[in-house]
Amino acid sequence: MMTNEILVVLMFVGVCGMLMGGFPVAFSLAGVALMFAGISALFGVFDPAFLGIFPNRVFGNAMTSEILVAVPLFVFMGVMLERSKVAEELLDTMGMLFGSLRGGLGISVCVVGALLAASTGIVGATVVTMGLLSLPTMMRRGYDPSLACGSICASGTLGQIIPPSLVLVVLGDQISDAYQEAQRKLGNFAPDPVSVGDLFAGALLPGFALVGMYIAYQMFIAFIKPESSPPIPRDELVQGLTSGEIAVRVFRALVAPIVLIVAVLGSILAGIATPTEAASVGAIGATLLGGLRMKPDNGKPIYAAAIGLVVVLFLTGLMDLRVSRDDIPAADMAGILVAALCCIALAWGIWVSLARVYPGGGLNEVMRGTTRVSAMVFGIVIGAQLFSSVFRGLGGDDLVHGFLTSLPGGTIGAMFVVMAIMFLLGFVLDFIEITFVVVPIVAPILLQMDLNPVWLGIMIALNLQTSFLTPPFGFALFYLRGVAPPEITTMQIYKGVVPFVAIQVVMLGIVALFPAMTTWLPKIVFGP
Repeated sequence: MMTNEILVVLMFVGVCGMLMGGFPVAFSLAGVALMFAGISALFGVFDPAFLGIFPNRVFGNAMTSEILVAVPLFVFMGVMLERSKVAEELLDTMGMLFGSLRGGLGISVCVVGALLAASTGIVGATVVTMGLLSLPTMMRRGYDPSLACGSICASGTLGQIIPPSLVLVVLGDQISDAYQEAQRKLGNFAPDPVSVGDLFAGALLPGFALVGMYIAYQMFIAFIKPESSPPIPRDELVQGLTSGEIAVRVFRALVAPIVLIVAVLGSILAGIATPTEAASVGAIGATLLGGLRMKPDNGKPIYAAAIGLVVVLFLTGLMDLRVSRDDIPAADMAGILVAALCCIALAWGIWVSLARVYPGGGLNEVMRGTTRVSAMVFGIVIGAQLFSSVFRGLGGDDLVHGFLTSLPGGTIGAMFVVMAIMFLLGFVLDFIEITFVVVPIVAPILLQMDLNPVWLGIMIALNLQTSFLTPPFGFALFYLRGVAPPEITTMQIYKGVVPFVAIQVVMLGIVALFPAMTTWLPKIVFGP
């Protein structure tokens, strides 16, 4: 048994070393797993039959997983919105609304960060985009460099926790599998399922509370240090526009992202669509928005398609639109005909949008970006399945279980240690790597301790978001450093994010003390 323990520890250390050395994640996981499988078999402590179940695990957990189908769709949605210049228009509009207040630009960054998080869910793209667009403006207006950098980094990481977050999609898949495994070990062979929709609903209150705390901090700093966040003269903001023209600009900037957010999240929370189906709605909506941004003056096909999409969603929730029935009531038949007309309008709008996005190479960039991220995710899934098979074959899950259950403090002690380990790993590993490597090992053990799976998932997401912000290795800091002007120093970025890290820690503590903050809304929406 001692040989097994040594090999398990060396295997985990080895894969961390490979990842920190810059080797591709999927190949690091698979390569280390195969190497240690061979070494362990030579020592006679590993049964190669464990490798025989690997193809079935890949097919069962990845190839046929409906949840993971949402990954490329949400990625497509995020990349398309990024290319559609949504962030630029939102920042201009929010600056027009709040810029005349002290701290107004910082508030605008927080609001736009929340809207982009709920639209794209891609952290790196959000931080880079807002760093390029808003940081020069904030510096030119006399904002304190540290405050400006901290606002942008913190707001950019909201995509980790506000749905539809890619983190919550992949985390939901792993938490669901871990919960099923934990319940089987406890003797419950028919547990209630845990879905990505549960995590989406559970993350809404903590996510929006976090946005509120960010804004409250901006207002507090503007009150006690007025010179750190000066207002912009109102005449300079409106640029001679009348109040009616300002209202039209605000409406045009906000309506499309908000409708898209409501369509995606609303269809999930209303039970009309699964997260995967909602992801397809988001991808279609982002395509329509991209086409509209290319030619805003000729938007009739886009508007018709958008209305058709919304009508189809409503009809799906209100009526039975199945055509493969022997007896179809007249009301349902009318709904089917209306839905058919809406689908024709939708197809027309999508065709027009794609035709507008394609000529400038935008569609090629979106497809390349989507393929790149999706291939990375699914490559990691396959590598993680092989790593998990060898790890379990060596008794690694029993070793981790014994370690966590023997810690002082019981469940609280085990949870604290796991959160601390994930926080530290967040400095050197991406959330996808942590989700597919660490979560399958520790989550089943924690869930056997009678922890709520939705609460555990949100705690992990908040923890990783905090890690991505924390100096000196937070990923968000590196993203901003790469696009910040030369006069912005690294220490100014570090100093600016410290208060936001403290806010994150406070939110983690609140969620830890009041689990109902994450479990109340899923119960209301989806039932007990």
